[in-house]
Amino acid sequence: MTTAAPGKAGGRRVLVPLALAQFICSFAGSSMNVMINDISEDLDTSVQGVQVAITVFLLVMAALMIPGGKLTDRWGRKRCLMLGLAVYGVGALLSAAAPGLGVLILGNSVLEGVGTALLIPPVYILTTLLFTGTAARAKAFGAIMALGGIGAAAGPLIGGLLTTAIGWRANFGFQVVVVALILLLTRTLEDPLPPDPDRPFDAVGAVLSAAGLVLLVTGILAADDNVWLMTGLLAAGAAVLAGFFGWIRRLERSGREPLLATSLFRDRVSNLGLVTQNAQWLVLMGVSFTVGAYLQVVRGYSAIATGGVFTAATLGLLASSLGAERLAKRWSQRSLIVTGFVTTTAGIVVLLLLVRAVDDIWAFTPGLLLIGLGLGLMLTPSVNVVQSAFPDSRQGEISGLSRSVSNLGSSLGTAIAGTILVAELTNGGYAAAMIALAVFGVVGLGAALLLPHDRPAGAPERSAVDHSAPEH
Repeated sequence: MTTAAPGKAGGRRVLVPLALAQFICSFAGSSMNVMINDISEDLDTSVQGVQVAITVFLLVMAALMIPGGKLTDRWGRKRCLMLGLAVYGVGALLSAAAPGLGVLILGNSVLEGVGTALLIPPVYILTTLLFTGTAARAKAFGAIMALGGIGAAAGPLIGGLLTTAIGWRANFGFQVVVVALILLLTRTLEDPLPPDPDRPFDAVGAVLSAAGLVLLVTGILAADDNVWLMTGLLAAGAAVLAGFFGWIRRLERSGREPLLATSLFRDRVSNLGLVTQNAQWLVLMGVSFTVGAYLQVVRGYSAIATGGVFTAATLGLLASSLGAERLAKRWSQRSLIVTGFVTTTAGIVVLLLLVRAVDDIWAFTPGLLLIGLGLGLMLTPSVNVVQSAFPDSRQGEISGLSRSVSNLGSSLGTAIAGTILVAELTNGGYAAAMIALAVFGVVGLGAALLLPHDRPAGAPERSAVDHSAPEH
């Protein structure tokens, strides 16, 4: 199906609620990083307890994003978006009133995670369907990724302000207000494709994929407590995911529709794009947690001071993200992603060197600024590379996979960097966590360098699906 791009005014009406939806979900993932001391004291828990809450939220998103993307075909994109917003809003309300860590995990980690898994795939599917052409999609994804990146980068700043002025629970009240606004703005949103209630849903595949991801990330979280438990969980996770791929191949051979078609993994360009997405969000959320925890727990800074430092990352990300359309016309997507990883990795190195040499909170700003600039350069082209590799009929599948991979990166970033940091919080943990994140930045750069050379959007376009995998 070919969908005409909306007019300028109509485009704004579509983009505002979609971009706000990405903003609030990204905000939720990072804003808690400046509330670590406040939450742990109020709820009588530890830094590790707050880390678990943050990681579980990101993990639930990653584990359920693929089934969420698949359900958009069956229930319709708008219906999934509205349902996801409603579940998210209930979770935010419950979190605001949480009397203990268990209720906070139920509200924030579980309900908000489930809501996000339902509402985010429609954001990217609707954007891909409503905006055609590399330049138009770059502009639309640029707006969405800009607000998403700003939500992640500015989460600590906004969270710090609200926590200091009112209390940490006000952060969840803020989320409820934004969700209510999005629900109001999406009332007139039209779904370009009709839902297909008879579309089969692979429940076994959904359970296997979710269980495998949960076991893997839980294994990483267990690393500082019990090496044998970590090894067992990682092995179990790998075995369950192997079983998942065996299951979907079995369904395909029998002519039934699996949760994910194996052909999604046969497109080299899309696969490389997914690796870059995973690395980007792993670095962003890993840096956010590491810097936030280090400043509060080790250096003893307040929530508002910690959040203020992240303004540098927010400004950098905002500056480069808002120029996505102009940059896409002058530079190829590959060039932008490569430059983004080089800049981001350089920022991590600066964070490591300057902070060790200068005993001042503002020593964090140059590195965070570089990280924000680098991430803003590459978030949009990475999404566009993956989404544009497949036709409209497969956007439900690839959107779910794309968002799952990105959110898996977020949960891995918090789990890996957080586990390293918490294990050696006052004795080299910060440096070790930053070095680990720099390694993942280099991995992302390697994947970006393997992307084929493409043309800027201002040059004559090739077909958006020239390199897509054949349908089976």
